[in-house]
Amino acid sequence: MAFPNLFSPISINTLEVKNRIVMTAMHLGYTPDGEVTDRLVGFYTARARGGAGLIIIGGCTIDALAGMSNMVAIYEDRFLPGLKRLAREVKAHGAGVALQLYQAGRYTHSSMIGGEKPISASAVRSRLTGETPRALEPEEISGVQMKYAEAAGRAQRAGFDAVEILGSAGYLISQFLSPLTNVREDRYGGSLENRMRFGLEVVERVREVVGSDYPIIMRLAGNDFMEGGNTNIEAGIFASELEKAGVDLFNVTGGWHETRIPQLTMSVPRGAYIYLARGIKAAVTVPVLGSNRINDPAMAEELLENGEVDMVTMARALLADPDMPNKAESGKSDCIYHCIACNQGCFDSIFRLQPVTCLVNPQAGMEGEIPVRPADPVKRVMVIGGGPAGMKAACTAAERGHQVTLVEREDQLGGQLLLNRNIPGREEMVTAGDDLVNNLNAHGVEIMLSREADVPWVKEVAPEAVILATGARPLLPDIEGVDKQKAAMAWDILSGKAVAGKRVVIIGGNAVGLETALYLANQGTVSPEILHFLVANRAESWETLEALISQGNRDVTVVEMAKKAGQDIGMSTRWTVMAELRRLGVKILTGAKALAVTEKGLDITRAGNNEPLPADTVVIAAGSVPENSLARQLGGVVSEVYTIGDAKEPRNALEAIKEGFLAGLRI
Repeated sequence: MAFPNLFSPISINTLEVKNRIVMTAMHLGYTPDGEVTDRLVGFYTARARGGAGLIIIGGCTIDALAGMSNMVAIYEDRFLPGLKRLAREVKAHGAGVALQLYQAGRYTHSSMIGGEKPISASAVRSRLTGETPRALEPEEISGVQMKYAEAAGRAQRAGFDAVEILGSAGYLISQFLSPLTNVREDRYGGSLENRMRFGLEVVERVREVVGSDYPIIMRLAGNDFMEGGNTNIEAGIFASELEKAGVDLFNVTGGWHETRIPQLTMSVPRGAYIYLARGIKAAVTVPVLGSNRINDPAMAEELLENGEVDMVTMARALLADPDMPNKAESGKSDCIYHCIACNQGCFDSIFRLQPVTCLVNPQAGMEGEIPVRPADPVKRVMVIGGGPAGMKAACTAAERGHQVTLVEREDQLGGQLLLNRNIPGREEMVTAGDDLVNNLNAHGVEIMLSREADVPWVKEVAPEAVILATGARPLLPDIEGVDKQKAAMAWDILSGKAVAGKRVVIIGGNAVGLETALYLANQGTVSPEILHFLVANRAESWETLEALISQGNRDVTVVEMAKKAGQDIGMSTRWTVMAELRRLGVKILTGAKALAVTEKGLDITRAGNNEPLPADTVVIAAGSVPENSLARQLGGVVSEVYTIGDAKEPRNALEAIKEGFLAGLRI
């Protein structure tokens, strides 16, 4: 497929960008002291080599009280040498490079700025941090605005091609713009005109410092998605005024960190918020950059061809595959590793104060430390098990030049990834498997399906190295009656091997248990296509439509021993899963222990009381145990044997794929 629009140049003020792909700012956690590191340079130069048109570095703190200590800093001249090196290296590989100016306001934790109170438009408590900031005094405002301008001047001196002002996501400029966080009674509060003043003056001050021909980008929320806050209408008015003040490109996203509407999780449809960019595009004459969940060149090309946006954000898409632009332009789109919005390596890592990595790209952030080098000597390698760990091991070994055979006992590759295909909001996990299959084929891996690998056969084939990725099997808990016909394993329900009755009780409130509950509770609700038809034709009231998408044909209850369900789901995703379960009417009983599966259902004990839960089907989601007996048997048969993934110890897909990658490098 050709991409004539995606790979056409565009001008932003005086900056000529070679294509329409923008890697927007991401918090990476690669700069512990704010200083540019080799790790940061290696990460961004890999994306520049991979063909990105414009890379925006950030957020970059404009003062010592702006945010987290492990963010890139630009508030003093001492940071300039590292920033100059970063800009020079990125530009040397053909990409334009901009720097994002960051001041979090009330989203800053006081513990991260020496115990001082964060600043904001008004002293309104932040639900994100649980803290109440202090309102900027009128005489302080110009000083804060000058911090933006001074930082922009440093970026210009450091060799960056442009600066981006962060005016979205609930950060400081958003806090002045929103009536929810701005209750001031001076010239910076009250009317929309007054609330816009702070952000407009920031742009004006930056423009005064950098001059007329230096590009200024504004990261803008097309809708705050906060009840009583700004919508696309107010955002369009603000954008129109910002253009007059000197903005050359609008980078449009949506939502605050406090919003209860998902923005970046897998449950968000691809390109769901492009309509926000379209609204801003109608209000301005300068280019508009569309954001959120654009992870495929074909989709990006369609958006550009239709004139909905002028450029596309592919931040996490380039985290997942830094070579995505080059692959698309050279006709190798099938080999792209797509971002699946799992958030496990990126957002969840940041919430744990850990550096960013990626489920589908274990090399992310480690480009200089774990390079993929040609194999010497080349060996015959057998990988046993076609789940995510095994497929990644086979891909990596083959990419290095080994002769690789992948053996899978089932009739298709994918392993546990395939269980996600019917779980609402989790379908894209299957994409990770599809991408691995495409790369296996591209690298010439011999794939043997429906083949059980045993010791005599392995001995006959005589590989020089074996990677065991034989996965795990579901754990059958020690509960009376659990082996009765009424009980079914969660994996069998999700794969279609077993069918549940009308009343279902699930033992286990872990990720598998909750996702099985989502799958079952969603059955009987209307499909998106039917909902669209009913809405378009105004066939039903809104109340009826909400009921049709929320009321399935099963009664589902989850039983969890711990005080909290879903503890193995990442922080950025768990709240969306729990919200969906509530919407679908799933009952979750925590602090409850399963006692016995009976003819009538499941007996449990909770808070010292025994009670029966009526059920037609009891579903077991109690964890898994490794399948690795072959490891011991092959000890004297093959000189190199590596056990990885769930076969070593049950773990999530991020850990399994990373182990596969590292195993492929070891041989």
